[in-house]
Amino acid sequence: MTAEKTKQHFGWRVYGLGVMAVSLVNLVIGDFDPGQPVPSGFPARTALVYLASAFMLVAAAAVEWRRTAPWGSAALTAYYALIVVILMNGPVLLAHYAEYGAYEGISMQVAIAAGGLIVYATTANIDITLAARLTRLSQLVFGACSLVWGGAHFVYMNLTAPLVPKWLPPSQEFWGYATGIGFIAAGIAILTGIQARLAAILLTAMIASFGLLANGRVLLADHSSHFNWTESALNLALIGVAWVVADSLPRPANP
Repeated sequence: MTAEKTKQHFGWRVYGLGVMAVSLVNLVIGDFDPGQPVPSGFPARTALVYLASAFMLVAAAAVEWRRTAPWGSAALTAYYALIVVILMNGPVLLAHYAEYGAYEGISMQVAIAAGGLIVYATTANIDITLAARLTRLSQLVFGACSLVWGGAHFVYMNLTAPLVPKWLPPSQEFWGYATGIGFIAAGIAILTGIQARLAAILLTAMIASFGLLANGRVLLADHSSHFNWTESALNLALIGVAWVVADSLPRPANP
């Protein structure tokens, strides 16, 4: 039991660090990240940037400690689900409902909300049945998000393939399609419960590899780009989400 809790704490901490990274980038740049689309002419937009980013930073920092993790994760879940997904991305999705990219963009924010809900269900002093239902709901949501990300690799192969290092054999397109299939396979496994924990662990490793081979390489090439910094921070947050999901799934029974 002690070992299992240690692993869960580590997953929570990666999740918290990822959201902290997103908030810090926004604070330093003085603007919302692309996943939080706020119109440029919105009243008091700059003040809102700092207010929202500071809120995210404090809540994410709270996730790092067991005693404050419940309220920190609850705050992040509410912020991402209500503010980011519905109020910020909802109008964008309605305006671009025929574009696949709109679904891919909002799914990343949905996944962060789902990760926060799992952390809350795992750490809060709530009924065990309710905790199990919230956790399973979040797992299903994350599985659906993984399907969306996998589909994006096929729809936008012209954007996905160039992110793969040219030196990686056999080709950039091969790895673009392979990782797309990996996302879809992981999503199906998590949704059906068939080898779900293994799939989530492999998915965590795959997203982490993106941070090293794709986002990290692009960031080093142009470290002055706000977009590159936010993409790297978002990647870290999604690593944390996938890790939290993997920790929340049951281990295979011993034969």
